[in-house]
Amino acid sequence: MAFYPRKRARKETPTIKGKGTEAKALNFLVYKVGMTQVMGKNAHKGSPSLGQDVVMSATIIECPALKVFGIRAYTKAEIGMEILGETITDNLDKELARKVLNFNKPNEKNKAKTEKKEKKKTTIEDLEKQIEHVTYFTLLVHTQPKKIGFKKKPDVTELIIGGTKEEQLNYAKEKIGKEIEIDDIFAEGDFLDIKGVTKGKGFQGVIKRFGVKIQRPKAKTRRIVGSISPWNPSTVMFTVPRPGQMGYHNRTESNKKLAMISTDVSKINPKAGYQQYGLVKNKYGIILGSIPGPTKRCLAVRKSVRPIAKSKIKLESIEKILINQW
Repeated sequence: MAFYPRKRARKETPTIKGKGTEAKALNFLVYKVGMTQVMGKNAHKGSPSLGQDVVMSATIIECPALKVFGIRAYTKAEIGMEILGETITDNLDKELARKVLNFNKPNEKNKAKTEKKEKKKTTIEDLEKQIEHVTYFTLLVHTQPKKIGFKKKPDVTELIIGGTKEEQLNYAKEKIGKEIEIDDIFAEGDFLDIKGVTKGKGFQGVIKRFGVKIQRPKAKTRRIVGSISPWNPSTVMFTVPRPGQMGYHNRTESNKKLAMISTDVSKINPKAGYQQYGLVKNKYGIILGSIPGPTKRCLAVRKSVRPIAKSKIKLESIEKILINQW
C-alpha cells in the first residue's frame, strides 16, 4: 500500500529534498558499482560476537566530482514553490549539450546572437536585488561523463543548500563554476538516505509482483488471484493484486552507513574489473548493506532525516575488503 501507484519512474536521475542549518550542500549524486564483502571488529555491546571479526555485505559507489554550472532561486507560489530566477556560468562543458536541449555554446558563428542573449541574461546581482522575495537558493550541477567512462550524457540535478538564504547565496557564489567532492558534504561514519530507481522487471503477474499463493494443481488456472471482486458491488478495489509494471520505481533506503571514503582504487578493483561496470577510476565510497538500482545506476544521497535504527552488528572501521579476483 505504501508503494502505490506501481508505475514506471518518470526519469532515471533521482531528485531529493532536505533541510539543514549548516551553509553547505546537503545532497550528492553517485553511481552504483556493485556489491562486495567487508571485514571488521563488531563493536555492538549487546551482540554475542562483540570484539570478533565479522563479515558484512557492502555496496561500492563511485563518486566523481560534480560541476556547478548555475544558481537557482525559488519563491512561494499559490501552490508550492516556483522558480524566481536562475543564473548560469559562462564556462559550460560541451557535454552538457547532450542533456540540455536549448544549450548554446558561444562561438564565432553565433557570436552576434549570443551577445543579444547575454544582455537579457540574469546575473548574480539580479538575484541579490530580489533576495527579499527569495525563499531559498539551490545549486545546478551535473556529473562529468569523462571521469566515469561508461556514458556520454551527464546527469543534471539540484543541490539543496543549508542555512539562511543569505548564507546560501554566499556559498553558491563560492562554488559556481567549480567542482564539489563527496567528502565536502559527508564524512566516514555518516548515515545516509539513498534514493534511486530500482531494477526494472517489466510486466509481471500477481505471483511475482505481489507474492500471491499459487492455486492447487487441479485448478483451471494456477497463477492467478482466486477472486478479484464480488458481484455486488460490481467493482474491483485498487487493493486487489493485479498484473502490471514491476520494478523501475523510485525508492528511498534509509540509514545506510557510509563506512569508507577513499581514492585508493587498488583496494577495491578486481583484475578484470566489476561485472557490467569495469574499473573504478575516481573517488569511491563503501556503504554497508544493499542499495536500490542495478549496476551503473545514478543515485542521490543525503544525510539521514530519521532516527538511526539499532543493528546487531556495528562496525567501527573496515579492516579488510574481500574482493573476488576473477
